[in-house]
Amino acid sequence: MVTPTNEENDYTEPEPNGHKLILQATLETEKRDQERNIPGDPGSKVGEEPEHNKRSQKTRRHDKNRFTCEICNDKFSQNCHLTVHMRTHTGERPFSCELCKKSFIQICSLKQHMRTHTGEKPFSCLTCGKKFSQKGHLTYHMRLHTGEKPYSCEICGKGFTQRCRVKLHMNSHTGEKPFSCVTCGKSFSVKRTLTIHMKIHTGEKLFPCPTCERSYSRKNLLTLHMRIHTGEKLFPCLTCGKKFTIKRVLDNHMLTHTGEKPFACKICGKCFTRKHHLTPHFRTHTGEKPFPCQSCKKTFRSKSSLTSHLKTHTGQKPFPCVTCGKSFSQKCNLADHIRIHTGERPFSCKICGKGFIQRKTVILHMKTHTGEKPYLCMTCGKRYTQKGHLTDHMRTHTGEKPFLCKTCGKGFTIKILLINHMRTHTGERPFSCITCGRGFHMKAHLITHMRAHTGEKPFQCKTCKKTFRLKSSLNFHMRIHTGEGLFSCKTCKKTFPFKSNFNRHLKMHNSQSCGQTSI
Repeated sequence: MVTPTNEENDYTEPEPNGHKLILQATLETEKRDQERNIPGDPGSKVGEEPEHNKRSQKTRRHDKNRFTCEICNDKFSQNCHLTVHMRTHTGERPFSCELCKKSFIQICSLKQHMRTHTGEKPFSCLTCGKKFSQKGHLTYHMRLHTGEKPYSCEICGKGFTQRCRVKLHMNSHTGEKPFSCVTCGKSFSVKRTLTIHMKIHTGEKLFPCPTCERSYSRKNLLTLHMRIHTGEKLFPCLTCGKKFTIKRVLDNHMLTHTGEKPFACKICGKCFTRKHHLTPHFRTHTGEKPFPCQSCKKTFRSKSSLTSHLKTHTGQKPFPCVTCGKSFSQKCNLADHIRIHTGERPFSCKICGKGFIQRKTVILHMKTHTGEKPYLCMTCGKRYTQKGHLTDHMRTHTGEKPFLCKTCGKGFTIKILLINHMRTHTGERPFSCITCGRGFHMKAHLITHMRAHTGEKPFQCKTCKKTFRLKSSLNFHMRIHTGEGLFSCKTCKKTFPFKSNFNRHLKMHNSQSCGQTSI
């Protein structure tokens, strides 16, 4: 049986003078075969094969180097394989499709091609039920379930499900990129990747989603996208049972169980579980921000950050919360929000055990234990644990107030202050006390109020151990010990920690002989 070849590689333009080459090669092959023949015994009958030929017939049948191509010196075990191979040199394609006129070297390639017209997929996966038009495609697919990777790289030992994948992988070691884009000059190691890249310039998207009308440049991307609508998740995690629509996502998920972080930054040594996390991190060192916003010209390190930013211009929030109706521009923000309703806090501090909704919040919280404050204000020298806090602080020096109230025009340095302010116009009090039902504009006010019910006093004076419900109350109290900020009467030199007490004291003196000052 002739080994099937890939249809795309199978379809090329014929070369000139190809038939002369095949004729010449065929004649030379026949001549060589005649020279190899040994005359039979004189006593043997006419037409009877000599006995020594019968004995060597089985040996020749398994000789992989028996038939040699005179053009490229490739060797074959059967003459029919050589015949098919010669057509790759001559361009001869004797088998044509009657529907689209595409021609092929082998009849088996034509049969496989015909299934693209009929839609026939006779080979089914017994594990997930997926169907394929070619048996070879089913064989490759089955390895996704079994995890078998029979082909490995001789340099790094990485395994692959297909031999062609190894050849493509070798380019990562050699650095060879033979396929160049004629538009922008970018080079690629694989021709298929160049073809996909060219669609960026042409804007071609031939595969539309019938459900949401979103279009894709590749059919496999559309297939993966359709699983969002169908809810199909073919790849389960054997450790925790979680299922995924894409195997690559499952592979990334498995790293959360193993703790493996194979992608390391060459500058600072920080490791990542995914390569696309390392790429934007590396740009924090180089300062590169290759993704600009066409509306406000702001630049970003990653395309995902730009995509999220664009929604601030369009106001698009496609992810609504089914509990409270609040919408979000990103799915991950919705997932974090859902935990407010469920009370789930999957990320905990290893030092104090405090739980958090987001992993990044744990990282920021850890700095309260280490005392790390890497962000320095160059104006006043004050330090912060988060870059965003430093950005907000810098506005106190510049006087910038970019967040304006549309009702009264008042400006704010921080967006959350604007949100809180807007509630004074709307009267909204979204934070309610579960004990007495009192509502508050701000969550911080609710937290403070709850201490009146619980009796909690988390702020303690380090000098006298007295405790307070509010941090501001502790700050006022500390004036008694430090003497800082006390109000002193010029007449009797008596001092007061609070201005209200000081004002009452002034009324005891003649207003002409008393004044106020602060130490």
